[in-house]
Amino acid sequence: MHLHNPSMILVPDTFLSVNDVSLASSSAQKSQTTSMLVQCMTEEFEGVPIEPVMRKYWNENAGLEFVNQLTVDDDERAATLVAVSNKSIYAPIFLPTKADILLDRYYALSAASALFKHSELRLNTRFSASSLLIRYLQVEGTMLVDSDSARNLELVGNMSMRRSAHSLFGLLNHAFTPMGARLLRVNILAPITGLALNRLGRPHLLTLALVKPALEARLDAVEELVQSEDRFGEVKNAFKPLNKLDLDKLIASLASSEVRETNSAKTASARVSQMLNLRNIVQSLPRLVKALQGSRSQLLQIIAEGGLNGVNARVYAVRANFNRLLDVARETYKENVGDIYGLRNRLAEEFDLPLSLVYRDSDAGFVFALKKSDLEDAGGELPRGFIDITAQKGRLVFSSIELKRNARMKDALDESLILSNKIIADLTDEIVVDIGALYKASEAVALLDVLWSFAHVSIIRNYVRPEFTGTLAIKAGRHPVLETIQAAGAMVPNDVYCCEASSFQIVQGPNMSGKSTYLKQIALLTVMAMCGCFVPAEYGSFRIHDALLTRLSNDDDLEKNLSTFANEMASTAMILGLATADSLVLIDEVGRGTSVREGVAISHAIAEELIRLKSYVFFATHFGELTTTLSRQPSVINLHLSVQKSRATASKFGLTFHYKFVSLLHNLPVSHMSTESSTVLQKVLTTTVETICSPSGHLANAIPHSGYSGLDLARLADLPASVISEARRVADFLTEQEEQDQRQSRTSKLAIRRKALLRLRTQLGQALDHSTLPDEELAAYLARFQKDILTVIQETM
Repeated sequence: MHLHNPSMILVPDTFLSVNDVSLASSSAQKSQTTSMLVQCMTEEFEGVPIEPVMRKYWNENAGLEFVNQLTVDDDERAATLVAVSNKSIYAPIFLPTKADILLDRYYALSAASALFKHSELRLNTRFSASSLLIRYLQVEGTMLVDSDSARNLELVGNMSMRRSAHSLFGLLNHAFTPMGARLLRVNILAPITGLALNRLGRPHLLTLALVKPALEARLDAVEELVQSEDRFGEVKNAFKPLNKLDLDKLIASLASSEVRETNSAKTASARVSQMLNLRNIVQSLPRLVKALQGSRSQLLQIIAEGGLNGVNARVYAVRANFNRLLDVARETYKENVGDIYGLRNRLAEEFDLPLSLVYRDSDAGFVFALKKSDLEDAGGELPRGFIDITAQKGRLVFSSIELKRNARMKDALDESLILSNKIIADLTDEIVVDIGALYKASEAVALLDVLWSFAHVSIIRNYVRPEFTGTLAIKAGRHPVLETIQAAGAMVPNDVYCCEASSFQIVQGPNMSGKSTYLKQIALLTVMAMCGCFVPAEYGSFRIHDALLTRLSNDDDLEKNLSTFANEMASTAMILGLATADSLVLIDEVGRGTSVREGVAISHAIAEELIRLKSYVFFATHFGELTTTLSRQPSVINLHLSVQKSRATASKFGLTFHYKFVSLLHNLPVSHMSTESSTVLQKVLTTTVETICSPSGHLANAIPHSGYSGLDLARLADLPASVISEARRVADFLTEQEEQDQRQSRTSKLAIRRKALLRLRTQLGQALDHSTLPDEELAAYLARFQKDILTVIQETM
């Protein structure tokens, strides 16, 4: 539901409480208490109205009839009908149970039935046959991003200020059209993972192929727009006439009709405006096609040829001599308007006043307007003969007896609009026959709008094209939203490296050192790459994830009666239930809401389960004990944010945050590496071995002792000096005991050897599969690599 930002939510009337007067419009029997589902929706979508629909209208068979009747007749109609009537053909691919198949189809068709019945009964709107673009899409084809993760990561909205543009959507949204903005929002909240894109870039139910080529097609298009200044400018200029025009809603409006006809001038005026807007959009499409001529990108070629060129000559505008009565009404209207302007000119000359005319629908005609400053220059009073004087901001609005007598002008206008509406209804019947071409054009415009937005932000922010290699590796990555807020050069970039051999990464550091920002940066860059956008980094390699699962907030949930710890456990349980080997998991401070001993135990157990699942995990914590308890796991590495201690003064507490990781792997995958990259590659793989272990035999990436930065920060809260001193004494004692136990442990050396061997296998596999280094340089690297590994093994025997 979050994908499309609902404007209204329909529920069966049996879901509502009998005491809910505002929603008790249905005569069917209702339950005594509002359902938990409705309560959750009310909390989740604050301000969105919830409308009841009688339970009998939630009907699977009626929904199938609606879909069969209303689905546009194009080359995807058959696929849609097969999907909703017999979804079991997809079982070998998605492996759903029989119950899942029946429930999915039942819920989708029942909801469709309720929607169209609500449209007829409450909105007085029905749609022409074969006039709506209806598609049955699978959730398995997108990366799962739950609502809490979307909110905490600020994917589509800022948590502090709703109207703020400081979110990922606000950063990337430079779309000209509402269709483009909606498609961008959907792509951010549900990036593509399991289905290839259809001919216009949207997930297509029957096109089962690798998702990587689909993302590469988007990236090719963005890259061409970035590199070709002329094409970028031509597309931008072609979009300007389409600014703020919503072709999707316009098509649906033209395809709809009133169940109970009112035949009013207001309705006729709206229909005429819709047809004129459609004409303006269709006239602008050839300019977009021209802007894309000669494109190298296959996706841009498909947009131009398969989408924009599909609109044919059946799309008309109402023209003169089409209807004799309409022509007479138009001429009468023109004559009346001419008389009114002649009256304005005569009165302006007679009273020496710069009168202007304003047309008002509510007042059914023209009125005079005069600026207050012009009236003061003329003496400060209106001459006699003017009536219905109203003061507005900076001007006066009034009429006259003679102007009131031109009421026949409104009659002519109403007659003209009603006759035009009848003609437009006939034209609409002709347009509906080929309305599929308009939907394709709308899809093409939306996708091109999104690609242009990606190119625009990539140019102004100096983003780079990401790669998809199966390894998460980012060189000098930057937080995309934070970068727009901070001063130029103030953003501290950080590297990321995560593969099968380092899939669980413990992130530690003092408070305010940047752990949460680092985790959010990883998530945002992953979402950007999987949308087909360039990323803020020097280099970016990503893999396709089936879910983005996060636990980033440590707040109580008073509405759900959950304490901090209960809230932590609820979100963590969801993560453990959904995580797979292809998931990206970000956890920030779990177990803090209970005792230290229990917190460490629960954190360790959660970590063990995530390690077993082989998800890519970034686990931020203050529990240093985890580096010891998880030391036997070969896929665990430890990262620490750099903090520099200095002498404390009255104004400084002795800590300088660098927002930079120490002991962080600076390695990048060897895929797509050129000969010029050999130096970088050797540094990458050498650093890998060096960061696995140290000659002293201690645990690799062991967290450096930070001098109790938490106690230094606590001193800023004006705690008594005696309290700080006692806390430091106890911390020193516990630290000494821990270090002594670790020195005596034989398991540390075993863990080091395991990590070294696992990393050896991973890096040799990458070199074999992806390296493009010359033989001599590769042999030199392997010799050095062999020497380092032997050294590690000998020192840990």
